[in-house]
Amino acid sequence: MPKAELQRSIYHDEQAALRHFEQLRWPEGPTCYHCGSFNVKRLGGEAHRKGLFQCNEKECRKQFRAVMGTVFEKSHIPLHKWLLATHLMCSSKKGMSAAQLHRELGFGSYRTAWFMAHRIREAMAPGPDGQPPLGGKDKIVEADETYYGKRDKAQQVNQTTRGTPYKRKRGSKAVGHRNRRPIVSLVERGGSIRSFHVGSADQYSVEQILKANVDRESKLSTDESRLYTNTSDIFAEHGTVKHSAGEYVRDWVHTNSLEGYFSIFKRGMKGVYQHCGEKHLHRYLAEYDFRYNYRVKNGFSDAMRTDIALTKTIGKRLTYRRPDAA
Repeated sequence: MPKAELQRSIYHDEQAALRHFEQLRWPEGPTCYHCGSFNVKRLGGEAHRKGLFQCNEKECRKQFRAVMGTVFEKSHIPLHKWLLATHLMCSSKKGMSAAQLHRELGFGSYRTAWFMAHRIREAMAPGPDGQPPLGGKDKIVEADETYYGKRDKAQQVNQTTRGTPYKRKRGSKAVGHRNRRPIVSLVERGGSIRSFHVGSADQYSVEQILKANVDRESKLSTDESRLYTNTSDIFAEHGTVKHSAGEYVRDWVHTNSLEGYFSIFKRGMKGVYQHCGEKHLHRYLAEYDFRYNYRVKNGFSDAMRTDIALTKTIGKRLTYRRPDAA
């Protein structure tokens, strides 16, 4: 079967989808999920579920499937629909809404598509092992912050630290930054991006994010915000551009990479998703970060991006209700 036809078959044929995911999870051959042994056999016939294996080790002898220990485990949705949903979310530059997934995949419930999308975003997020620092010697890292969406009512602030009420400027309809959700992003120029939804975009929080995620030998490029005034002693160089004076580029100093990322993020959130609860914002940021990190400019096609997302589902679970919930 030609490669292109095989690639298309995994999105409508369950057996092809299982084989494809098995190859991604076990490139050197299937291994037992329980004990890690290579001494396994595939169970066939009508009496067994598709894709079922059994360990031949005497101490184990347990059965397993490739989806065990992934976000697909214990899902009643066929695996080929999971693969198609992952492909749609990975290939749509500004995202794919749950309502659109609901229509495309023919689910009976919108809630199914909504939770399915969140499981895929969980897979796109970085793993628990952490990531190496951005930048390095002679490399440039841009840092900037933005604000998206209103805070929950319980977290909104209506008074200054002196106890006096905030006054809105005449003719202004915009919500001030104090009651919007702050996002801090870092990008290695020509490389990867990391975004964080923080409780407060203050100087201390931003400095802690920079120290934990950026190599000290990097060049840091920011705007004139006071959040970065104390970072000159932390990194090799720190350059700023003054947007308020109409300055956007000076030598190697600019934040244009992040401005472009924020533009795509906000257009997608407003035009595709339209609404996002604050407790889920970090997952949407992980989705946009993932697509940016594996973009076409870095040599990744839609199919490659989808396969990477599928491999990142391993070792991650996201249940609809917490195990300790009543």
